[in-house]
Amino acid sequence: RDVCLTAMKLPNVRAVSFNFHTPYPDTKDLALSRKEKADCCAVITRMMREGAPVFNLKSAFPYLINNTFPTPCHQCVVMEDGKLSICGTVNDLACMGAKPLCLTCSFVIEEGFPLEKLEEIASYMEETAAEAGVKIVAGDTKVAGKGQVDHIFITTTGVGKLQEGVHTSGAFAKPGDAVIVTGDIGRHGCTILLAREDLGIDADVKSDCAPLWGTVESMLKTTKDIHVIRDATRGGVGTVLYEIAEESHVGIRLDAEKIPVEGAVQGVCSMLGLDPLYLANEGTLVVFAPQKEAAALVETLQKGKYSKNAAVIGEVTDAMPGKVTLKTEIGSETLLPLPGGELLPRIC
Repeated sequence: RDVCLTAMKLPNVRAVSFNFHTPYPDTKDLALSRKEKADCCAVITRMMREGAPVFNLKSAFPYLINNTFPTPCHQCVVMEDGKLSICGTVNDLACMGAKPLCLTCSFVIEEGFPLEKLEEIASYMEETAAEAGVKIVAGDTKVAGKGQVDHIFITTTGVGKLQEGVHTSGAFAKPGDAVIVTGDIGRHGCTILLAREDLGIDADVKSDCAPLWGTVESMLKTTKDIHVIRDATRGGVGTVLYEIAEESHVGIRLDAEKIPVEGAVQGVCSMLGLDPLYLANEGTLVVFAPQKEAAALVETLQKGKYSKNAAVIGEVTDAMPGKVTLKTEIGSETLLPLPGGELLPRIC
């Protein structure tokens, strides 16, 4: 509670994030009990309702309390860890309206982890950091015993410069805002799903993982009248929209026909009974801005490297606060299901 109150008072603190780290073997006395974690999450939830700038998703609290996050898929470790470790932090800063400047990076590596894979991860990191325009200025490396960690953990922390005149928050959505996605949805989650499960599905799907400061910067050059910018990572666009609807006390109405989904992703989702709205993204943002700015923003986005499929997918209303509705392809309107459990392993 004190952390939240301090964050609310300090003008330069845009958001805080809470995490419960799993202690290493032989240090379990440092772990919080399930009740202690539940009590903490209850306080954080209450503070979020009072306007505290908390970055956590409330839908993830049950996983924090029960420590039931799925483990990462080993096939995806090299492919994603190097790039994702940079993109995740860069994009978090970008969503707050801050230009990423530098990162710190720490590794916890399992004994016996192949050196060539570590070099490959470092190569991805170097390449992605260069593209994002950030420098890795400090770091640390630790080697843990066999079985004490799952291959490799990478932790990055970023520092950015908040851009003048930018004020974004999940609590700033207003009735009349347009809901924009900066690209097609569900590709990252679908890629991970196909890599980790023996589904026998041969689909040409590639992750959308990308550093997005350039995307945000182009929007801010078009207009600074943007109310919300969020990256639709774990839980996908659907979960993010429910979080924003609750934080801003508004309703959100989507149009199914306007939601961009790559054909291969839609095909996989149809075969497996999944909804692309709840698949993770690592290169797609959800943006709320006044309707009068929407056309110009989409036009700008469609010229960008990572946002060619940008589209307006809905609007904010004052009806049904806290709820998200969907206009279906046949014209009926239905309540979008509340976010459920995680479909995919937690890799960030």
